[in-house]
Amino acid sequence: MRDFFIQTWPWWFSGTLIAGIMFFLLYFGQSFGFSSNLRTICAAAGLGKKTKFFDFNWKTQTWNLVFLAGAVIGGFIARQFLSTDTPVEISPATIRDLGKLGIAAPVSLQPEELFGLDAILSLKGFGVLAFGGLMVGFGSRYAGGCTSGHAISGLSDLQVPSLISVIGFFIGGLVMTFFILPLIF
Repeated sequence: MRDFFIQTWPWWFSGTLIAGIMFFLLYFGQSFGFSSNLRTICAAAGLGKKTKFFDFNWKTQTWNLVFLAGAVIGGFIARQFLSTDTPVEISPATIRDLGKLGIAAPVSLQPEELFGLDAILSLKGFGVLAFGGLMVGFGSRYAGGCTSGHAISGLSDLQVPSLISVIGFFIGGLVMTFFILPLIF
């Protein structure tokens, strides 16, 4: 049974689960998105007294905080109990492209050159993380939600602003991958 969970699940299985959850959320008038959790946490901490943006009934979003906690716990369970030391399977073309950036053939989904402690504690690594975090935070706020909120919840609800946002996310990802990332490494 453990082998079933360690394997990559087929796309149709995950897609069916996501569609079922989205149907459930839409039926009950809820929307999904991870960036809204930061606003909820800030409101629960009392920042609504200082900033109007955080002044709302955060208790209506408790379910989303439970989802956030479940994602963190699920990630821990997956890493500790459902993963192996088997190298991740990556196409030879991707390995060549990563090699051009100075990244050795990764044995996990998080290459040491990007996510290792040495990389994170370096000036360049810290700068990339700080700037990336700032841009993700700004982009989430400016776009009115994060990638998961727009791509999963917004598109499921047939919202045109979400379609525009998702197109922008993909364009930004392509620009980062093919133009900015090679300059950084």
